[in-house]
Order: sequence, then C-alpha cells, then structure tokens
Amino acid sequence: SSTSATTGDIPAFGWSGYAERVNGRFAMVGFAALLLIEAISGDTFLHWAGLVP
Repeated sequence: SSTSATTGDIPAFGWSGYAERVNGRFAMVGFAALLLIEAISGDTFLHWAGLVP
C-alpha cells in the first residue's frame, strides 16, 4: 500500500483519516474563496449569488 505524499495515511474510501483530511482541506479552500468573493464584490455571498434579494 502506498501512502499519501503529505501524510503517513493510506488513501482509502469511507470514514478514514485521509478522507477527512482531504475534505477539511477542500473546505478551507472553499471558505477562503468565499471570503475573497465578498472582499472583491463588496457584497455578501448570498446576495452576490442571487440567493437573497
């Protein structure tokens, strides 16, 4: 079994430590993108996306 390039975890499907770590990293990137959109547009994300009037 090969391990991840950044951790000693073995990539696996399901509720593994590796899957949770990757999911957390994607969540952090998404949250940073949301903050960037709000900073550039000067508006809230929900209004920018057209979800609230």
